[in-house]
Amino acid sequence: MTELDKNLDTLATHLDRFRAQGIRNLINGETLPAATGAVFETRSPVDDSVICTVAKGGAEDIDAATRAARQAFPAWRDMAGTERKKILHRIADMIVERAEEIALCECWDTGQALRFMSKAALRGADNFRFFADRAPGARDGQTLPSDTLLNVTTRVPIGPVGIITPWNTPFMLSTWKIAPALAAGCTVVHKPAEFSPLTARILAEIAHEAGLPPGVWNLVNGMGEDAGRALTEHPAIKAIAFVGESKTGSMIMKQGAETLKRVHFELGGKNPVIVFDDADLDRALDAAIFMIYSLNGERCTSSSRLLVQDSIAEEFEAKLIERVNNIKVGHPLDPATEIGPLIHKVHFDKVTSYFEIAKQDGAIVAAGGERAGAQGWFVRPTLFTGATNDMRIAQEEIFGPVLTSIRFATEDEALRIANGTEYGLTAYVWTNDLTRAMRFTDRLEAGMIWVNSENVRHLPTPFGGVKASGIGRDGGDWSFEFYMEQKHIGFATGHHRIPKLGAS
Repeated sequence: MTELDKNLDTLATHLDRFRAQGIRNLINGETLPAATGAVFETRSPVDDSVICTVAKGGAEDIDAATRAARQAFPAWRDMAGTERKKILHRIADMIVERAEEIALCECWDTGQALRFMSKAALRGADNFRFFADRAPGARDGQTLPSDTLLNVTTRVPIGPVGIITPWNTPFMLSTWKIAPALAAGCTVVHKPAEFSPLTARILAEIAHEAGLPPGVWNLVNGMGEDAGRALTEHPAIKAIAFVGESKTGSMIMKQGAETLKRVHFELGGKNPVIVFDDADLDRALDAAIFMIYSLNGERCTSSSRLLVQDSIAEEFEAKLIERVNNIKVGHPLDPATEIGPLIHKVHFDKVTSYFEIAKQDGAIVAAGGERAGAQGWFVRPTLFTGATNDMRIAQEEIFGPVLTSIRFATEDEALRIANGTEYGLTAYVWTNDLTRAMRFTDRLEAGMIWVNSENVRHLPTPFGGVKASGIGRDGGDWSFEFYMEQKHIGFATGHHRIPKLGAS
């Protein structure tokens, strides 16, 4: 029996209960169908087979979940940070115990390759541990004495929050948003993406089995236009944390405007990897390939634009073509697979539409540019060369295993091209000239920049973008700044003079 066969057998045992019962909402600690009884199907992108039915929640379900979150908030807010820490660590422990189940279900539900998703659960556990350890100090503030007052600051949790997560690496991103909210003392209404509901349900179950009180974490499945909109417009939801497309972020901001809702957006990117001729070209090649073709290219931080100096471009692109054509496309549960299927036919159609767009704009399809296999939503890893930055393939987020190569001559030209999009999430710079690296990164319009490295996430650092790539930052104390309100208290230290009005 091959490793793929073993993984398929194990997956089948994990899916049995979903197939028998479907995925329902989890509100106030209770598993419930949608109030209307409506359901939708979630399908595997591997072969478009039905995995199970899913509750199709709407405004009534969101309202019930929000009421539960509001009722649970005072007790959760007032619980000692040390007690919240214990619960969050138990969640992390149970995530590790179910890591195989989480990985296999995520692969089947999203099409992500097991070689990457096998660590997704462990990264999620790390997120919970990181914020669990910070829960006792979440309210810590500063002491700011003046001549007459002892001024102190503290933080308090903002209240019930809405969290809307995407379908790419949904488990890890759910933990990245929910763990700091819980550590801060907020309660949560979570609406996962409709394309990838399996691991969101597993995660919510784990949280309750770990001892999370009812109502602190509520899960409502559904569509963005129904459940999502009801969540963003609900007056009792104090903030929305959203990961997804920039256009959807703009829509959410409009929907939350009437209730003055705080928003945190992690949105799209058209991120450049800039390779200068003095770089370590072998390492730059490895990093550029990894950051666009891993995770099926379905990641906001992917290096989807290669900016390569013209003096080395021909040789660099030749090596790139050879490597791209050698990437293994296959079943996501096969440990040898490097690229699996795209998430859904809708997304498959979007990504593949750019193959013709590239040709029409005058770019060269140097690798890929076609479907892979007869079933499922597989595409060949694709490389466009001969591109210019005004082409749609250089400006629009394709969100698939598609790289656009653009040549530049000078540092100034590279900077102009790198900054020449509406996005500003990440950038990657490859050079061995330290002064150039410092000069160039200072002028790059991106929230996160790596020099001579791929994206290596360090949890205490700020994560987020500029321009159309987002608002706000995750990570370390920046997460608490979003989920909590600052409070100032001034204590008089003596009998300072108070102005008298109306006194004779």
